Amino acid sequence: MLDFLTESYNGFKAFHIISVITWMAALFYLPRLFVYHAQQYNNKSFTDIVEIQEKKLYYYIGYPAMIATFISGILLLFITPMGAWLHAKLTLVALLFVFHFACGFYRKKLIVSLYKSEIFFRFFNEVPTLLMIGIVIFAVVKPF
Repeated sequence: MLDFLTESYNGFKAFHIISVITWMAALFYLPRLFVYHAQQYNNKSFTDIVEIQEKKLYYYIGYPAMIATFISGILLLFITPMGAWLHAKLTLVALLFVFHFACGFYRKKLIVSLYKSEIFFRFFNEVPTLLMIGIVIFAVVKPF
């Protein structure tokens, strides 16, 4: 099994990168939809459309990409040399998973009430960018 993983490393890595890009695109855009949703909360015709977009983005794009990222990442762990950089990266990745599920939580809350303000979601929108910067630095630079 390990030989197969080693021989297929570049294929798994390419699939992992594609999955991460797709997942990150969803995590970048979904909180932006929350900003619009909060801004226009009293405009029912607008929020009806945004709720559909949020649901489709979360369940049909973000969720499958998250699962593909997780599975391909686990496969890559079997053939990647361990180091402190990897532990730091995986900590940030764990926070990205928490962020993903927080998006699901906020999506459901926004359907029934203006749970958080537009300003909150503007700051919330920056979280995946900061996590991504850290993850990429640890994965590429391997500072320790």
